Order: sequence, then structure tokens, then C-alpha cells
Amino acid sequence: MKDDFTPASMTLARIAVGTLVLGAAIVVRRPPLPSRGDLVRIVPIGLLWYALYNVLLNAGERTIDAGTAAMLINTGPILIAILAGFFLHEGFPRWLLAGCAVAFTGCVLIGLAGRRPGATAGTGVVLLLVAAAAYATAVVIQKPVLARVPPLTVAWLGCVAGLVVCLPFAPGLVRELGRDPGGAGWTVYLGLGPTALGFFTWGYALRRMSAGRLASVAYLIPVVAIALGWAVLGEVPPPLAIAGGGLCLTGVMVARR
Repeated sequence: MKDDFTPASMTLARIAVGTLVLGAAIVVRRPPLPSRGDLVRIVPIGLLWYALYNVLLNAGERTIDAGTAAMLINTGPILIAILAGFFLHEGFPRWLLAGCAVAFTGCVLIGLAGRRPGATAGTGVVLLLVAAAAYATAVVIQKPVLARVPPLTVAWLGCVAGLVVCLPFAPGLVRELGRDPGGAGWTVYLGLGPTALGFFTWGYALRRMSAGRLASVAYLIPVVAIALGWAVLGEVPPPLAIAGGGLCLTGVMVARR
């Protein structure tokens, strides 16, 4: 699918679906509207995370192997812990930092196990590092907003902001869907799952946890990906990936002490 749709078009499609789904939930639940000050803070969340992060992630994964991409994007939780320590006054708990270090080491092992021989990084490294920085910054902005605004509202308005900034890519999306109508099913899935449900549940959890500790849980994603690949696709992970998964699990447990 990544070869059929440009990074911007894919981002626009999933955000559009997410906006519609979350908008329907807003109509049903009717949560209170945020203040003007909180609305101003929600807009950059949508721009940085919902739009910029996804475009850069999609673009970076076109030029870099999956293993290296996983290693680079997983610098995000470490950045969140550091930024939250400074700007959210969460401090720098030694168990959190130690757990993130252990889990990131596990991600490196998983990345090394999944690297393609002869793959080159090119500009993909820069794109993914900027994506991780955008994601981390958005989370730190989002945390105090969630103390006053319901997660559903934050997720929906973030999607709206991301959708608006991505609208210039609509003609390209229409052309690409015309060439590959079957790709619409995948974009709907991405809009329903990782976008609508993913951003809402993240906000729900972030409202109840510190940003640093929640970010450390993201290191479970590579473990879940390995398990699903093994169970659904029959992709037996190499020993290095299994060892990396074990380190990810250990790191998350340490970080949550």
C-alpha cells in the first residue's frame, strides 16, 4: 500500500475517516466545548502529531528499512520523558529513565533483526527523527489540556486541525484512489483503528497517568507487532528479535515501578 499512496495522501485519508468517526461520537455524547485558550493549544497537537508526524513517518518508511525506522521512531518516548521532566514538572525518576533505556535497547535489537541487507537510510533518518520530536512535543502540549478538556473532544478537534492542513493533498488522494480503489479499505481501517480509536484511548490514558510513564508503555508496540506477525502471518521472529522483545517487556515493567 505504501507504494500506491503518497505519504500525504495516506495521512489525509486516515485523518478524514478519523474526523468523521470521532465527530459522530461527539454528536452522540455532546461533551462540553473547550475554552478559546484550550482550543488554541489543541490546534498544534493536530498539526504536529496527527498531520506532520504521520506524513514524515510515511515518507521516512519509504526510504528506510523497517528495522531502522522502528529504532528511530522509538526515540519518541525518551524525548517525552525528558520534555515532561522539564516542562510538566514530572521530574526524572530513575526507574523511568532506566526502564526507557532498557526498552529502547530492546527496540534496537528488534530493529537490527529486521534490517534488510544493503538497505540505506538517506534522508529517512532525518524525517523519522523529526517525526519523533513532533510526536513528543504534541504529547507534552496535550497533557495539561486533558486536565480540562475530555479526551474525545481533544482527539476530534486534533483530527479537524490535521484534516484542514492536509486538505491541499485531496486532489492527489482522489487520483490515487482512482488507480487503486481497493486501497480505500485499508485507509478506512487506518482511520478507524490507529487514528480514531488510537488517539482517543491515548488521551484517555494520558489524562490519568504521567506523560513519561505512559510513553514508556509504547515500547510494548514492537512486542505486539512481533506476536501478531508470528500468530497471524506465520512470521517466526529471529532469536535477536525475541531477545529484544524480552528487553522491551522488562524495560516497561522497570519504568512503571
